[in-house]
Amino acid sequence: MRYAETGYDLEIDLSTGNIERVERDPSLTETLLGGLGICVKTMWDRVPPETKAFDPENLLIFSAPLLVGTPAMSCNRTAVVTLSPQTNLLAYPMMGGFWAAELKYAGYDRVIFRGKSPRLVYIWIHNDKVEIRDAEHLRGKGAVEVRELIREELKEPNAAVCAIGAAGEHRNFLASIEQGRSSSSRLGGGAVMGDKNIKAIAVRGTKDINLADGAKFWAHMKDVIDYINYRNANPIPDVMTILSGIGSPQEMVHTDEKWHTENFMWGNARTRRRGFWDEKISVEWPKTQLSAIKRLISCFNCPQHCGALISFRDVPRFKQKCFTKMTYCMGAYVDDLAFNFSISQKATEYGLDGFGTPQCLAMAVELREAGILTEEDFAGTDEYPPCPPAEDKEGTFYWLLDRFALRQGIGDIMADGTYWMGKRIGKGAEVYAHNTIKKHEQLPLKLGTIDPIYYLMYTTNEKISITQIEGNWPQAAFPTMEQRERFIKDWPQLPDDHFKQYLLDWEPRGENSIPYYPKPHMCSEIVDWMEMLHNIDDATGFCCGMSSFCLKPPYHIHNIPKLVSAATGMDLDEAGIKKIVNRSRNLHRAFNLMRGMTRADEVPPEDHWKRRDHEYEEKLLDTYYLYKGWNLDGVPTRERLEELDLGYVADELEKRGILKNG
Repeated sequence: MRYAETGYDLEIDLSTGNIERVERDPSLTETLLGGLGICVKTMWDRVPPETKAFDPENLLIFSAPLLVGTPAMSCNRTAVVTLSPQTNLLAYPMMGGFWAAELKYAGYDRVIFRGKSPRLVYIWIHNDKVEIRDAEHLRGKGAVEVRELIREELKEPNAAVCAIGAAGEHRNFLASIEQGRSSSSRLGGGAVMGDKNIKAIAVRGTKDINLADGAKFWAHMKDVIDYINYRNANPIPDVMTILSGIGSPQEMVHTDEKWHTENFMWGNARTRRRGFWDEKISVEWPKTQLSAIKRLISCFNCPQHCGALISFRDVPRFKQKCFTKMTYCMGAYVDDLAFNFSISQKATEYGLDGFGTPQCLAMAVELREAGILTEEDFAGTDEYPPCPPAEDKEGTFYWLLDRFALRQGIGDIMADGTYWMGKRIGKGAEVYAHNTIKKHEQLPLKLGTIDPIYYLMYTTNEKISITQIEGNWPQAAFPTMEQRERFIKDWPQLPDDHFKQYLLDWEPRGENSIPYYPKPHMCSEIVDWMEMLHNIDDATGFCCGMSSFCLKPPYHIHNIPKLVSAATGMDLDEAGIKKIVNRSRNLHRAFNLMRGMTRADEVPPEDHWKRRDHEYEEKLLDTYYLYKGWNLDGVPTRERLEELDLGYVADELEKRGILKNG
């Protein structure tokens, strides 16, 4: 009997229509746990480095990680793994909701798609019954609308449905995969789904998941639940409100957005608007937000309420969470929050990433202002009207959104993201794509002095998104020693107590402040800790808001191995789980190196910090690479790979001339 997992994958060849239920080797769980870890191994084994995102040979994998479907609270993530059309590297945007749990209860850990369907289809998985169904009647339907249409068609109101909108159908590089409580939004997973002609995947399961030792598992979970209740009742003092609690950022709960609106950048990640949050805005924005929220919502088996069902004026209902409640306002320089709730509903139906899309639209506005894009580019055709005049900011953004999602006119160039947009337009447009790492749009945040920890997290992590890698370490030094001592007093999540001294010595100004403190070796340790937690989450299925992302979370390196052991029957300790996720991390890096990634790609946006020290940044990168067991090119050494039982990876890297001299 398999515990925690089902032990089976669903293999679907879209080109032939062949469907197979395949038993998976149990040793993969022992060596990679599940979720992202096993998916990376599958991609390594089956997708050659020469494969491109839209090739039939590319795989699209939907994975329910190891502990999803167990009683572990907030363990509900789906890992969507494929090649990114934007970066040509591995993409694995995670989504919450109920989909992964339903897949587990249907009897599968993963659905692996290969090939391309000759027509638009959706997949219906109901326990042992799996069908490829025609979806031509759903073409062009919104990602929210289509989920309800499919439930009605199946007469199964409890089916979990993930779907793409028109943006995915048109292979927009920023296309998301939407489901009821969450979305898989970054790096173009929705574009690959559209390229394979999959409109949606519906799943309903009623089978059981077995635990190796249910009593022990529940005993550990009771401790977790007690801590969740404690943290909800006792926010962390001395940090900004958004960081004081647990769960994903509680943007739907909190209404005071002075920090975000005055510190995040407006337009094309361009302008900080100090003083924006004045007396008028501080009344109007909270009033608009509260009027828009019908109710707060949670993902599967989660006690937090990180999302909201939006019912705003005459706009059809949709879900929203996190910073997307203001990204379109800020991108368009529109001061009325009502605009954001209205346009983001349309963008959600199109199935678009709420972080990158506003930057693409804002870059087009800048290029229009600069004369690089001309009024010819904004003219109408038989298909659509001309763009409103530039002073109509809201109308311009709506017009650009339509062109962008549907790849119409100038939107066909915009739909590849800001990096490729600049390259394709030329005429100096390249410099306007100033907020990317590895060709992918970043958070619209520009700061003063370089932060060495964030420098490493931004540049080196395979997620290519700071919102998915930052975590347990405070974002800034506490001003007073009293505050620092209070913070470290109750910090059981630390992997080692010596981190406490790093925080005690960290000061806002002076010798022990950024950019030269924490010192490079300390930064390497801290970033490695953050990465380890995120890799554990992505293998097990925990929401990072309850583990790797927030300060002092319920799940951490000391209790997750106990939960995994009780669930699976594996004898796993902290050293064991660290080795497993290091194995996954190094295999993942090798996969991307094989696809052409180099040290030269690991740089932040040039204007991310005003005050830079490029020589010191190189020292940071050198120190981090060596700490990880990599050479100064960022390639894992043979010794490191063999320590992790990845000798076959070293062989391949040497064969291709990527790893030299061991």
